[in-house]
Amino acid sequence: MIMLIMNGYDKRISDWKSLTALTGQREIVIERVRLAGEDIAIEGQFEPPPLAKLSAEDQVFVAAFIRCHGSIKQMEQYFGISYPTVKNRLNKIGSQLDFVEIETSQPVSDILDQLERGQITAAQAEESLRK
Repeated sequence: MIMLIMNGYDKRISDWKSLTALTGQREIVIERVRLAGEDIAIEGQFEPPPLAKLSAEDQVFVAAFIRCHGSIKQMEQYFGISYPTVKNRLNKIGSQLDFVEIETSQPVSDILDQLERGQITAAQAEESLRK
């Protein structure tokens, strides 16, 4: 249960989705956290976790993607949308999550396969492997 105090009135909200709808796109700061079942509370100013900052719809989309083990094909079926739509939505959500920077490098096997097929030269393969 979340207790809101607005204009001197107390209002109780039962879930995160209701809070997200109430706050819209405005930034929120959490000032008190209580451990469930314990008489311990921590007060201060805390930012919500990055995923909690997403809209309720985007949170559902991320949860479904995880439940589908990252299968875009299953996401297409689940939401009734196309592959490009799933990819665009994931890109949009990903752009909002700046807490992780992933630098990808080309797997060694891919580089060697390209070299074997003659798609790249030995010098290009060596340069790619050095990265």
